[in-house]
Amino acid sequence: MPLGAALRGMNILVIDVGGTHVKILASGQATLRKMDSGPTLTPRQMVARVKALAKGWKYDRVSIGYPGVVVRNHPVYEPHNLGKGWVHFDYEKAFGCPVRIVNDAAMQALGGYGGGKMLFLGFGTGLGTALIVDGMLVPMELAHLPYKQATFEDYVGEHAMERDGKTKWRKHCKDVIERLSAMPEFVKAYEPEGMKPNDFVTYGVTQRTLCQFAEVGWKLMESFK
Repeated sequence: MPLGAALRGMNILVIDVGGTHVKILASGQATLRKMDSGPTLTPRQMVARVKALAKGWKYDRVSIGYPGVVVRNHPVYEPHNLGKGWVHFDYEKAFGCPVRIVNDAAMQALGGYGGGKMLFLGFGTGLGTALIVDGMLVPMELAHLPYKQATFEDYVGEHAMERDGKTKWRKHCKDVIERLSAMPEFVKAYEPEGMKPNDFVTYGVTQRTLCQFAEVGWKLMESFK
């Protein structure tokens, strides 16, 4: 279904920047568009390609899901799976309009949120993680924490599926879900007897998540400034 009316007349372009693809959707559009990304993609290249990809769409605001830590609307570290130059890049100057940036897992979580508690795990190029409790968003960077002989991402990322095969990869995903659900930090902060979210979302960017985020995300991200 196409997006509903833009928030207060705004036309918003939503961009999810991933290690394998960049996906975009604008207010009023019915189908997302995507392009390849990869380890050499720079922010300048991303902007140029997104503008070309979004040809024919009208937008006056841009929301970006960034694959890394974001503080006060700015990336803090360079992404693991893309090129360099993302931290100090002037996104508003490049797009020529207001831009809001949020962690990509947080964007995906907000796009799938329906209330209550939700623990989001995005299995894609890497592992995106975010927690929402009663409307309060907690972006998390758990992908590079130690796990087995490496990190979570090394066992459940896209390259791990290609290396180990889907059967073994799924076993690792199941184990990671169980471990993260039982983390003491979650238990102490949210559930006396263990983390029991209303929703446990384990998908990445879809038409639905971008649609919902485009409708509600800008307003929420305004409060993150």
